Amino acid sequence: MVYEIGELPLKTLLPAAARAEDHLARLDEIVRRSPVGEGFIERGHFFDAAASMWVSGELVHIEDLVLHDARMDIRAPTHELTIAHAILRSRRRIAGAEPDWALTEAGIGSLAGSAVIKVEEDPVPREPEVEGFFDSEDDEDDPLAREFAHIDAIINRSQRVLDGIGEGAMKRPPERPSLAVGDLIIRDPDWDERERMSQWRAVLKETEELPSTLSAAILFDAWESIEPLQRQHPLGGQLVAAYLRARGKVSSHLPGFHVGLKAVPRERRRAHGRTPRLLAFLDAMSAAAETGMKEIVRLSQAREQMERRMRGRRSSSSLPAAIDLILARPIVSASMVAKAAEVTPRGALNLIAELGVREATGRGRYRAWAVF
Repeated sequence: MVYEIGELPLKTLLPAAARAEDHLARLDEIVRRSPVGEGFIERGHFFDAAASMWVSGELVHIEDLVLHDARMDIRAPTHELTIAHAILRSRRRIAGAEPDWALTEAGIGSLAGSAVIKVEEDPVPREPEVEGFFDSEDDEDDPLAREFAHIDAIINRSQRVLDGIGEGAMKRPPERPSLAVGDLIIRDPDWDERERMSQWRAVLKETEELPSTLSAAILFDAWESIEPLQRQHPLGGQLVAAYLRARGKVSSHLPGFHVGLKAVPRERRRAHGRTPRLLAFLDAMSAAAETGMKEIVRLSQAREQMERRMRGRRSSSSLPAAIDLILARPIVSASMVAKAAEVTPRGALNLIAELGVREATGRGRYRAWAVF
C-alpha cells in the first residue's frame, strides 16, 4: 500500500496545527522551568504507555505497570502488561538518546527488537593444549605427580569439550539478543517490512517542509495505514514524538499523544477520510498538552505542601527522597518508598504519614499512595 500525501486542505488543517504547536510550545517551556519537571516527565512515560494500550483496545492498570517496573508484582504479569512495559522502556530510551536517534535505521531496529548480534568471523586462536606437567619417566613413581597428571588430563578433556561448544556457537547464524514483543505470535511471511518502512521514510522526507505538528499528524496516519512493522503498532506514536524532538518543537520532554487520543472519540480516530483523522490527531496533541499543563500545576502544589512539612528537618532527613519518588510515580507502595529512601518498611510508612499523601486503594493490605 502506497501512502500519497497529495493535496492537503490547508485551510481546514492549519488552524488546528497552529493551536497544537502553541500548546506544545507552552508545555515545553513550563516543563523546562518547573521544579517538578523531571517528575512530570517520568510520570508521563507511565501514563502514555497505559494510554497507548487503551487506544489499542487493551486495558492495563497504571498501578500494575508501576509495580511491574519496580519488580514488585503482586501477580504474574499479563501479556498486555508486558507490552505496556516495553513501551515504557522504549520511551525512556528515546528520551535519553539524541533527538534524531529514534528515526535512524539503527534506532528503529533497536526499538522494534530487530537488531541482531554480530558474530566475529575469525575466532580467537587458542593456545596449544598442554598434555601435562609431569611427563618425565623420573616422576612415574611419585604418587603426587600421578595425581597432578590425572587432574591435568581431566582439565584438558573439559577444555576440549568447551572449545567444541564454542566452535559450534560460532558457526550458528546470527540470532536476536532477546525475544521482542510479538516473537511468539504467528507472522505473515509475505509482509515486506523493508518495503513498507521505505514507504514510511518516503513520507517522512516529503513532510520536511510542512509545519512540524502537521507533519507529525501525517506521519502518525501513515504509520497507521502502512503498518511498516508487524506487531509494532505502538511504535508509531513513539517515533512521532521523537520526530517533534528532532524538529526542535519540543526539547525538555518527550510528548505523549495517546493521553490526548483517549479524549478523542473512536469515530474520529478511525474515520474513513484522511482529513478527519488528521484533525483528530491534532486535537489530541492539543488535549495532551493541556492535560500536561494541568498536571504540572497539580504536582507543583503537591510539592509545596510536602515541602512545608520538611521545614525544621535535619539535612540528613529521608523526606526529600520520598518526595521525589512520589512526584515521579503515579502511585507508590511502602516498599518502593523504603527502597528509594533507604529506610525500613515501618520507616517508609512513617514518612508517608508525615507527608500527608492520600491512600489510593482503601485496603488494609497491599496499600498504595498517590498525589491526587
